[in-house]
Amino acid sequence: QVQLVESGGGLVQPGGSLRLSCAASGLTFRAYAMSWVRQAPGKSVEWVSGITRDEVTDYADAVKGRFTVSRDNSKSMLYLQMTDLQPDDTAVYYCAQGSRWSFEYKGQGTQVTVSS
Repeated sequence: QVQLVESGGGLVQPGGSLRLSCAASGLTFRAYAMSWVRQAPGKSVEWVSGITRDEVTDYADAVKGRFTVSRDNSKSMLYLQMTDLQPDDTAVYYCAQGSRWSFEYKGQGTQVTVSS
C-alpha cells in the first residue's frame, strides 16, 4: 500500500528555515502530482504547495516566495524548503498525493513550530 513518511520538522525561530522530506513507497511516484498540506491547531487542512509529474510547481499565496517544493523521482522523494518561517506557519505538515484541487494524505506528518 501507499506509504508517505514525512521528516525534517522541528522548532525554529521566526525568520528561520527548515527542509521537509517525504519518502514515498507503494506507488509509481513519478506518475503522480504531489503536494504538501498542513494543519494548524484548531484549523482545517490547508494546501501549501504542489508539483506536477513534469515538475511544474504551484504555491498557496501564504507561502509564495518563501517555500520551494521539489522532487527526486529517482529516489521517490518529495521536498519542501521553507524559508523566512513565521508563527503562522506552525502546523503539522503532510505529504500528499494530488494537487491543490484534489489531494490525499496518509502519513503521520511532521511538526513545524515557529516560535521565539
